[in-house]
Amino acid sequence: MDHGEINNKEDKEKVLKSIIKKLHDGVPVNALKKEFSRVIKNTSPEEIADMENSLINEGFPVEEVQRLCDVHVQVFDQSLKKVGKSGKVPGHPVYTFIQENREARKVLKLLKKTARKLKKTEPKSDDIEFFLKHFNRLKEIEKHYQRKENQLFPLLEARGFTGPTKVMWGKHDEVRQMFRDMNTVVEKKDWSALPRMANNLSSAIKRLIFLEEKILYPTSTRKLNTKDWADIKLGEPEIGYAWVKPSNLWDASLARNIDTTADKIIKEETMDAMGEKKVQLSQGQLTAEQVDLMLKNLPMDITFVDENNRVCYYSDTQDRLFPRSPAIIGREVQNCHPPKSVHIVNDIVKNFKEKKKEVAEFWIQKNDKFIYIRYFPVYDKSGFYRGVIEVSQEVSGIRILEGERRLLDW
Repeated sequence: MDHGEINNKEDKEKVLKSIIKKLHDGVPVNALKKEFSRVIKNTSPEEIADMENSLINEGFPVEEVQRLCDVHVQVFDQSLKKVGKSGKVPGHPVYTFIQENREARKVLKLLKKTARKLKKTEPKSDDIEFFLKHFNRLKEIEKHYQRKENQLFPLLEARGFTGPTKVMWGKHDEVRQMFRDMNTVVEKKDWSALPRMANNLSSAIKRLIFLEEKILYPTSTRKLNTKDWADIKLGEPEIGYAWVKPSNLWDASLARNIDTTADKIIKEETMDAMGEKKVQLSQGQLTAEQVDLMLKNLPMDITFVDENNRVCYYSDTQDRLFPRSPAIIGREVQNCHPPKSVHIVNDIVKNFKEKKKEVAEFWIQKNDKFIYIRYFPVYDKSGFYRGVIEVSQEVSGIRILEGERRLLDW
């Protein structure tokens, strides 16, 4: 067998398939390093990501391709460190992502340092307090991941680049599970278990940072144009930032050459009404502005997905229960959920299209909020399926109501 470098993309993919199978069968990563080195020699980050995308499109499970992410960090390190960093202008979304990664490294360093002090049989209360302070601060990284999922990934998917985004979302969920596990240990006050868990969490986040800066961002800068980045920047405040306040040096409005995405949406809605000031509804008439104001002032979040499984609308409420941004408009609803829950989405849509179910409902506890989530099918006058309405509502106050109130009492 030839042990030289591999230059043909098809041959490289064959070797990757073989490596994934060996990883699945339990072969240690160290035993596969030479094989990986042959694949990645003279391979750009974009080619690596494209190969992952091809494997997923061929039917390889996302979870299996996801195994390669950890191997990337160990095996691709020297090759990918040669790649220059993207987004050098303050305020550009990539620049902001990288700023957040720098802050994440600082917080991780402090977290691990304070966690080591918890190895004592009876750690001091000050040591516990310092650990919890840095642990809670690290949770800000959720905003970083949500911006990737809701802002960057949709535009990459629009370019047909879907596989690697699904893989990375899966890695985000692994980190989220680590946070949940650590929260459970904190609640039990099992301080001695936290140093090891903090080390594992730090390693997982650093691997993601490596993959972002050496593969995701360089690939994104090649695939997305200036207008795409402007759209991303304009939607970022909806979700927020982790630890940093972005510069305005990179002006998204000038780059996109429009006022705001929201203005464009409202104008399009007015045009849809054939230039009329009011829209004729089944009962009454409303202007586009009135419809918008009514929907986003309801005490709940509303999202509408059409019959083609595309997100058409979300109510831009002031305090959303779940993050949304303009980049989600036009996105396939399956891509708005983690890979492990896509089968649930498909099952709901299938049952609604076949008129087997009239509602799908869930309820979750999120911090101090009890959230009731319901999905309703929508059919037109002829009975044809036209989409799904998602309604999410914080119902803690409703759950505790008793008796009656017949008079206004402020």
